[in-house]
Amino acid sequence: MFKSIGFKCLFLLLICISHVGYAQVKISAIEIAGNKKTRNYIVTRELPYKVGDQLSKEALDSLNTIAQQQLFNTALFLETNVTSELIDSVSVKIKIQLKERWYFFPLPYFRWVDRNFSQWWNEQNRSLDRVNYGINLRQGNVTGNNDKLTVGYITGYTHQAIVRYQMPFIDKQLKYGLGLGWAQFNQKEINYTTLGNKQVFLKTEDNIRKGYRGNVNLTYRPNLYERHALQVGMGNESISDAAFAIAPNFLPNHKKAYSYVDLNLSYSKVRFDYNAYPTKGASTDISLFQRFSKESNLTAIQFRQVVAHPIAPSRFIIAESFTIGRMMQQSNYSDRKLMGYGLMQMNGLEYYVVDGNAATLFKAAFHQRIGSYNVINPLTKKFLPSVKYTFWIKAFSHFGYVYSQEKNKANPLANSLLRTAGIGLDVISIYDFVLNMEYSINQLGDKGLYLHGGINF
Repeated sequence: MFKSIGFKCLFLLLICISHVGYAQVKISAIEIAGNKKTRNYIVTRELPYKVGDQLSKEALDSLNTIAQQQLFNTALFLETNVTSELIDSVSVKIKIQLKERWYFFPLPYFRWVDRNFSQWWNEQNRSLDRVNYGINLRQGNVTGNNDKLTVGYITGYTHQAIVRYQMPFIDKQLKYGLGLGWAQFNQKEINYTTLGNKQVFLKTEDNIRKGYRGNVNLTYRPNLYERHALQVGMGNESISDAAFAIAPNFLPNHKKAYSYVDLNLSYSKVRFDYNAYPTKGASTDISLFQRFSKESNLTAIQFRQVVAHPIAPSRFIIAESFTIGRMMQQSNYSDRKLMGYGLMQMNGLEYYVVDGNAATLFKAAFHQRIGSYNVINPLTKKFLPSVKYTFWIKAFSHFGYVYSQEKNKANPLANSLLRTAGIGLDVISIYDFVLNMEYSINQLGDKGLYLHGGINF
């Protein structure tokens, strides 16, 4: 009998011990400070908990970290700090301290039109004829709802007028968003073909290419990390008689002009500690695209995944895979551009492009933090007394492959394994400033120092 009672007491004691540290606390209030323009519900939308939730103290500490990262990744704040204050033995208050960014940027626009800085600086001899300049008025957080407005007039290489507006939420549940955009352009030079895996350009004194595009998108965000989007676009593009005489297959319909309507359905799941320079977490992006146009329909699919894995407090590895496939009614130059454009880039192949029907890319890199440095800001001491710069060194290797149904000896990089490797230095600062300085070598034996990145407003 005593053995039985003793066993029961021991069992109850073990249960009590196992629950030590897992005492539940209730979130009784969420206090937000520092958001002078941003509305409170935009802040609470990013939190992994709400008032009334009951959590263990250990879980709460972890969720506070997630909340701080989510708020910083909205690109609304310079600083975010999330803590919990114990009110009594069973309830806590969440305290959120924020420091907002500048939201309005009447920026002079100056940007090279080439695919990257190295190509413009070296291959195009820093030509100012290959620069777009003008004014870009960017207003973030227009109404305090993290909505964005861009109005721009660009001249120089390309004459362009742009208007874009994106509202992330249009419903009370903060799940659906809406966006609109319009762009009109004309230019006097076009990249009309590829030779030796290098872009070849045609330039005239008159406008050689012009067009417009409008689009509307509907977004759906069911939780903190996932987003769905449906975009409908329409537009028109045309080239001059001179361009058509030299490049009759430049446009998708092999004519001097074409109009189109397109649909793009996308899904993304992003869970990073810092979106601009992730050291922990993962992302997945899937996109399905369909263009409708007489004699020029195009179906495309792309899949991209990025994983960042910390192996020490100041050390991490990151891997990326990216695949694009396109099916087109008739082969044309505009739709065959793949490697070297957009996100389909390999460090070490900055001067080359590879055209085809499908492409895949794999990147891997090891990063080591080497320190941080604060620079005193003499201009706006009250708002931003100092600017912090963080430095990382890295070693990387990239592999890629482009499949082309057109066997072209003049562009031998298609249908072959592409390989690059190198080392680099990354500089990280405020406003998602990321500067990459990389020394790379490719399978052709080319070596060089390349610059990428910049500031993101």
